[in-house]
Amino acid sequence: MDIPSEIKKILKTLQKAGFESYIVGGCVRDLLRGVPPNDWDITTNAKPEEIQAIFDKAGYKTFYENSFGTVSIVTGSDNQTLKAVEITPFRIESKYTDKRHPDQVKFAKTLQEDLSRRDFTINALAFDEKIINLFGGQNDLKNQIIRAVGEPAERFQEDALRLMRAVRFASTMGKNELWEIEEKTKLAVEKNAHLLQNISQERIRDELIKIIISPNGARGVELLRELNLLRYIIPELLEGFGIAQNKHHIYEIYQHNLLSLQYACENNYSLEVRMASLLHDIAKPRTKRGEGESATFYGHEIVGAKMAGQILRRLCFPKKQCDKISKLVKYHLFYYNVDEVGASSVRRLLKNVGQENIEELLQVRKADRIGSGVPKAEPYKLRHLKYLLEKVVQDPIAPKMLAINGQDIMKLLNIQSGPKVGHILSYLLSQVLSEPKKNKKEFLVGEVEKLGALPEQELQKLANQAKKEVEHVEIKRDDMTKAKYWVT
Repeated sequence: MDIPSEIKKILKTLQKAGFESYIVGGCVRDLLRGVPPNDWDITTNAKPEEIQAIFDKAGYKTFYENSFGTVSIVTGSDNQTLKAVEITPFRIESKYTDKRHPDQVKFAKTLQEDLSRRDFTINALAFDEKIINLFGGQNDLKNQIIRAVGEPAERFQEDALRLMRAVRFASTMGKNELWEIEEKTKLAVEKNAHLLQNISQERIRDELIKIIISPNGARGVELLRELNLLRYIIPELLEGFGIAQNKHHIYEIYQHNLLSLQYACENNYSLEVRMASLLHDIAKPRTKRGEGESATFYGHEIVGAKMAGQILRRLCFPKKQCDKISKLVKYHLFYYNVDEVGASSVRRLLKNVGQENIEELLQVRKADRIGSGVPKAEPYKLRHLKYLLEKVVQDPIAPKMLAINGQDIMKLLNIQSGPKVGHILSYLLSQVLSEPKKNKKEFLVGEVEKLGALPEQELQKLANQAKKEVEHVEIKRDDMTKAKYWVT
C-alpha cells in the first residue's frame, strides 16, 4: 500500500519511543479500494501526554484540545490531507445516554479493544507492516457488504447517526450500484430507526447530502425509506408513496420524485438541482383534487416551494441554499410554448428566477420530464426557450457600444443635436462591427472629423448602407444562436 512519507515518519517516531502505532479506519479502507484517503488517522497505545511529549521532542507542533484523547500533529506537508494528522490512543467507550456521544471515554490496552468499538467492519481495519483484519472487514470490502462490528443493535444504540451512515456507505462506496447491507445489520437499522430522533438536524443533513450527491442518490433515498429512516428525515416525501397522479404521469408521486432525482444524479447536477428535483412535487399529495386521469394538483408548485423551504430550514441548510432550492421548486412548472410565449414573458421568468439560476431551473425541468416517463429530456420547445433566453440577455447592437457618443460628436463638430449625429453614429457602428479594434476614441475622433466634412446627402447614403450592414450582423448573430440550440 502506498503510505505517504509523512505518515511513515509518524509511525516510526511512535515505535522508536516504544509504542505500538497503526493507521486505522477509513484511510485503510480507502487504500485497499485504491482511493486516495480524505484524511489520515493513527491509533497507538501511548497516552495523549506521551504522544505530545514524543512529538514535541521530535520538533513537531502539536495540539490537544478534546475529550477523546486525540492529538493533532502538524506535519508541514504541502498536501492538504497531510497537513495535520490525528493520533488517538486505543480507547473503549462506555454508555451512550444521548445516543450520540459516550458518557465517558476510557483508554484501552489493546488494538482489538479499540477496533471493537468502531461502526462497520470495513472501518475496523488497521495497518502497520500488514493489514490487521480482526472483524472480517477486508472480506466485506471485497464482497461490497456493509456489516456492523459485533452486535449491530449495540453499535446503533451507542451512536444513532450510524443508522444513516449504514445507508451512506451503501450508497457512496460503489460507482453505479448500492452495496449490500448485511441482513442482521439491516434488521437492526429498521428496529432502531426511531433513535435517529436523538441526532441533531445538522448531522442528519450532512449524511443526507453525502447520499444525495453520490451517483446512487436516488437509490440511497429509497433505501432510507425501506429501512424506515426517511420518516425521521423528510417524512413529507412519504405522503406521495402509493399516490397516483393523472393522465400526464405514468408513475406515482413518490416514484416520480425519485426518478427525477435519479436523472439529476446520472447527469451529475448540483446539490441544489438534485434537492429541487426530489422536492419539486412534494406538495402534490396535499393539493390533489379528484381521482383517476382527471385528477388535478393546482398550485402545487407554490405550496411545494413553501414546504421545501420548511424542510430545508428544519434540516439546517444554509439560507442561501434554502432560498435557491425553494425558487427552483416554485418555478419548475413555468409555461412555455413556441408560438404563445414571447420575449416579454421570458424576461419575466429571468427576473423571477434570476439569470444565475436559469440553467439549473431548466435542469430541474428536464429531470421532471424524464421522471414523468417521457422519452426526451429536452424537446424542441425547451431548446427554443434556451435560444430565446440567450437572445434576450444578449447586449443589443447599438451605438452605446462605441467608445464615443453623440455629445462627443456635437462638441467635435460644433453642431446641435439632429439627424447628422445619428448618421455618423450609424456609420461608426458598422465600422466597429467589421473591425472591433477600431473602437478606440482616438481613431473614432478622426473618423468623425472626416464624416463631418461630407455633404449631407453623401453622409445619409453611408448611414443607410451602414444600417443594412448592422441588420445583417444582427440576423447572422440570431442565426448562430438558433443553430446552437437546433431551432428554426
